[in-house]
Amino acid sequence: MARSALLNVMVQAAMKAGRSLARDFGEVENLQVSRKGPSDFVSAADHKAEKIVREELQKARPGYGLLMEESGEIEGEDPQHRWIVDPLDGTTNFLHGIPIFGVSIALERQGQIVAGVIFNPVMDELFTAERGRGAYMNDRRLRVASRTALPDCVIATGIPFLGKGDHARCLKEIRHVMGEVAGIRRCGAAALDLAWTAAGRFDGYWEHGLSPWDVAAGMLMVREAGGFVTDLAGRDRIFESQSIIAGNEKVQGELRRLLVSANA
Repeated sequence: MARSALLNVMVQAAMKAGRSLARDFGEVENLQVSRKGPSDFVSAADHKAEKIVREELQKARPGYGLLMEESGEIEGEDPQHRWIVDPLDGTTNFLHGIPIFGVSIALERQGQIVAGVIFNPVMDELFTAERGRGAYMNDRRLRVASRTALPDCVIATGIPFLGKGDHARCLKEIRHVMGEVAGIRRCGAAALDLAWTAAGRFDGYWEHGLSPWDVAAGMLMVREAGGFVTDLAGRDRIFESQSIIAGNEKVQGELRRLLVSANA
């Protein structure tokens, strides 16, 4: 698989930050941990990974802006381009020794996501995608799952936690979906949920209350793997609505139908 120069920059940044996270993952109990909010942790490892990504990206393209989970938005001289970065997606997993977390980097050009990288260092899985050039895991081409009947499908979602999200809506939606599918999974890392949907491990995925850095790289991967991604209203306004539904054409449509019904 031939990568563009920009994608190579993103891969290098994600893998360098991922290696740092992997080292810290072995010493979780020694990390300095503070609280951003109820049950929403941020660690020294998180900040270190973000610094690595930022330095790598700015070294390669100093004029590009950045939108980063910890540092917020940093405007660049080039208004056409912006990096969207989650240096540690799955922070709570990381801090509890659960090896489902990763680094997510997307490149936005004129408001459109054109490249994405998601790296899980513990599993050594590197997901990449470029607009119009397909999605890959460790250089193997990805396709969304071909299952179309909901009773055969495993669907991923996110579950709100203490002090965050609409708990009542979540329970209502799960109640509507759980009786129609083979299983529901909650892994705790939105970027990997989307990457695994692109890889066909999950047949579909939905979640609410997400930020651009949670989904930017992953939604491109699903689309480049032949899948469909919209918000709850069926629009491509995922950043604004903070909701996302993904899967192959049939499953994504059926899942959206169930969720619309749950929220009626």
